[in-house]
Amino acid sequence: MITAPMSSTHEPVYSSPFDSIAEQYDVTFTSSTIGKIQRDPVWDELKKSFHPGDRVLDIGCGTGVDARFLAERGIDVIACDSSSRMLSVAQRRIAGVPQPMGSVQLRLLSAEDISNLRDDGPFDGAFSDFGVVNCVANMAKLASDLARLLKPGANLLLCLMGPACLWETVWYLSHGEFAKAFRRFHRAGVEGRLGGSAVVKVHYPSVRFIRRVFDPEFCLQTIRGIGVAVPPSYLEAWANRFPGVVRLQAGADLVLGRCPGIRMLADHVLLRFERARA
Repeated sequence: MITAPMSSTHEPVYSSPFDSIAEQYDVTFTSSTIGKIQRDPVWDELKKSFHPGDRVLDIGCGTGVDARFLAERGIDVIACDSSSRMLSVAQRRIAGVPQPMGSVQLRLLSAEDISNLRDDGPFDGAFSDFGVVNCVANMAKLASDLARLLKPGANLLLCLMGPACLWETVWYLSHGEFAKAFRRFHRAGVEGRLGGSAVVKVHYPSVRFIRRVFDPEFCLQTIRGIGVAVPPSYLEAWANRFPGVVRLQAGADLVLGRCPGIRMLADHVLLRFERARA
């Protein structure tokens, strides 16, 4: 059964910059050509990592696309987000699942506050999709909190915006936008504008940095590039002009995304960790 409690008296109240894009997010990314292509390999890894009967934590669930995907496969999900408007969209999405096998509980909770879920653990696994952890300032705290919440041997999947996107650099250089071309090289982070006056601080940490922060509680098992040949989602108009080219790029990504070195030039990088066993 899918349930959808939006919040509780013990959960903090947030004013999230992501509220400004909640209603448009599915149109601009989830349902877009590029969004679907980039999400497919992530779902492939989710299916391999989590199994029916597992209890999984979804950190930064957004509009609930991944939570619904897992629930339909018999997995129980606690899905958290700091944006109440994102959760409202997610609630509508999961309410429409016919006779689900798993369950989804929605929680108004940021990645920085997941330690509040200690009474709900331990979990069989956790994941965070498409750049949520790029907006986390204190990665060490996140790693420590997850170590307390996950069972020994549990899988942790983090899909984050990579530290160097070849498509992005070439595209913006060709248009004379040098600041955007090299914004991922600013390790201190940059300000990202979501819509209107909404601004969020975005970090582009290296895989080496993340691996060091999560060690020794988590051991990095696999690295996969998401969007090496396929462009970032803000090039959706270009993708719609050349659908045949994009299909070829999607096929190429299946190989390039696993190639050492090249995979680090992807729009997103998917990391799979394993919680250290006792």
